[in-house]
Amino acid sequence: MLNLILFRHGKSDWDAPFANDHERPLSSRGKDAARLMGRMLSRTQQVPDLAVSSSALRARDTLHLAARAGHWKTPMRIDSALYESSAGDVLNWMRSINESPERLLLTGHEPTWSDLAGRLVGGKSLLRVPTGAMLRIDFDADAWSEVEFASGELRWLLPPRMVGRLCGGK
Repeated sequence: MLNLILFRHGKSDWDAPFANDHERPLSSRGKDAARLMGRMLSRTQQVPDLAVSSSALRARDTLHLAARAGHWKTPMRIDSALYESSAGDVLNWMRSINESPERLLLTGHEPTWSDLAGRLVGGKSLLRVPTGAMLRIDFDADAWSEVEFASGELRWLLPPRMVGRLCGGK
């Protein structure tokens, strides 16, 4: 059984100075949400075996803040292939990873995450992944190379606001 956790980057700060979209930073709210989600994964014993982020600043910071807040001991990588990619691109990337983590976390962007999630569970883009949210899809597979569209089962989709209410914001 393989678990994929898709983590949409936290809310970005459109008022901060940045040279281009790739370098747009997180807002304070986005940073708080990232920390909250990282703690949630630790408290529910769902820390990933491998975490990979898009190369965009807001995605990298989201992952690092979550990992630090949750005290993860997870290997982390940055991969530019997850920035401005399509759902098909991400599926191909997943199928070609050399590592064999049982639980893989990817940090990235819209509209790709909603499209990818919907297609992995057999629908069209019917899922909406809010800013800072995580979702988990399980696959009855032994290797990531076996994962295909419409082969996953959505286990949960949690936006930070819901996690904050359930956990008292801590």
